[in-house]
Amino acid sequence: MRRFLPAALRLVLFVLLVTFIVSPGWFEPLLKPLTENNAPAIYNQGSLLTLTLQHLGTVAVATLGAIVVAIGLAILVTRPFGAEFLPLSRSLVNIGQTFPPVAVLALAVPAVGFGEKPTLIALFLYGLLPIFENALTGLTTLPGNVVEAARGAGMTSRQRLLKVELPLSLPVILAGIRLSVVISLATATIGSTVAAKTLGEVIIAGLISNNLAFVVQGGLIVAGLAVFIYDGLVALERVAARRMGLSGL
Repeated sequence: MRRFLPAALRLVLFVLLVTFIVSPGWFEPLLKPLTENNAPAIYNQGSLLTLTLQHLGTVAVATLGAIVVAIGLAILVTRPFGAEFLPLSRSLVNIGQTFPPVAVLALAVPAVGFGEKPTLIALFLYGLLPIFENALTGLTTLPGNVVEAARGAGMTSRQRLLKVELPLSLPVILAGIRLSVVISLATATIGSTVAAKTLGEVIIAGLISNNLAFVVQGGLIVAGLAVFIYDGLVALERVAARRMGLSGL
């Protein structure tokens, strides 16, 4: 019963979030008290559904790029021939954390112009570190007896990587991806300052027009997406851990 109630509550909240994104007009009476001077309560300069899909698309593309690069670097530096590149790799993935996303946007706009591209660059750089560090941790803390057994079975280094090391590291890698995605979901809102189509457009419109209703609805959608995607990735981590016999994770 204790498990059912939170799951049922999450389901209700998820349905409410989807309903609000698809048909925000139904919730106008709830948001109207937050407006002044008869201002619109529901964002009317675009479709919330379209902005949500574009927001998620931008995060997905940036995260996919970060996954490929970060895991590739982690694999490289955990091989004997690539160990010497660990300090350089750490310096590279720390770039996104060294410079705030706003600074990255400011530097990227002159090079690639306004729109989605500078936002993708900022999210990509910002998402590298958690994925790289978790992949590195996963690949360097494998049970030694398992790796030796794979080597004794005659597996090549490539086979050990694909069939033993990466599968065993998957729950830890997924935890890094989860952190990266949640950070990117929130950070993507600032992309609207450089004309990217994200939910930040709703928040910025509210700040400019002093319309609290716009700010609240934009913030609630981003927060709701972050919570449900976080929960989904946690569930995925647990499934991966059970399959690898790591139920304690």
